[in-house]
Amino acid sequence: MNAADALTVIFCLAGAVFFLAGTVGLLRFPDIFSRLHALTKADNLGLGLIVIGLIFQSDSLAAILKLLLIWILALAAGSNACYAIGRFALARSPQDAVREDDP
Repeated sequence: MNAADALTVIFCLAGAVFFLAGTVGLLRFPDIFSRLHALTKADNLGLGLIVIGLIFQSDSLAAILKLLLIWILALAAGSNACYAIGRFALARSPQDAVREDDP
């Protein structure tokens, strides 16, 4: 195993850990807004780490640019989808947006 393979394994495992953390946050957090926050942050970072890991295995600049483009498009799509879900949830039940313990 050379250095590129070792870095690929390390980055991909770190990305998988962040995906797992986002999934746990999705299942465990109490309201939709905190669930969306945990899921988008962890998934964006997890995908970024996996893309970095795959960059070490790519053999051309075109492949690297494709991986980075996929990451950027996933970031844009994820943020827009979560924005739409959050707006829908806020319009559907605005009382859930404000907690009882907020000042």
